[in-house]
Amino acid sequence: MADSTAAGRPPPRHHDTREAVLFGGVYGAVLASSMVAALTQYGHTSKEVRGYDAAWVLVTTVASALAHGYAHYIAERTPHGRRAAVIALRNEWPLVAAVLPTVLLLAGARWGWWPAKGVELAAFALNTAILFVLGLVTARRTARSRPGCVLVGLGDALLGVFVVVANALIK
Repeated sequence: MADSTAAGRPPPRHHDTREAVLFGGVYGAVLASSMVAALTQYGHTSKEVRGYDAAWVLVTTVASALAHGYAHYIAERTPHGRRAAVIALRNEWPLVAAVLPTVLLLAGARWGWWPAKGVELAAFALNTAILFVLGLVTARRTARSRPGCVLVGLGDALLGVFVVVANALIK
């Protein structure tokens, strides 16, 4: 059996589960905050609108995950055909999972669990906390000191806030 590098192609890059979860978590938290910011800039905060917002965020996230998985499949084409495509799409689950807390917050506002007005601030705080925790976890895995891990987590959360605010200002 010939090596793929012998055919002039680099070997396919395999993403480990930890990398996929961290990437999807960060991407999902920033995406969720950006979408909620975009939705709430128009000032509609009724219970009914929050239900629509929850559905829109979920559908948009699934579409983004499918597009991202498809892009991985195209970029890393292997001779395995459909199986590789299905795996590439399946590997995007962390992105969707990271957005589910925001979807639950919006849906909860629709169902009357909490006020519909101001739920975007809770979603923004929750996603910032997710970014902090992901930064903390990744820093801890590199054997940094506890204070160093906290600083990395704070830096990651701050960078995420910057990206969301910049995205909201651009739109």
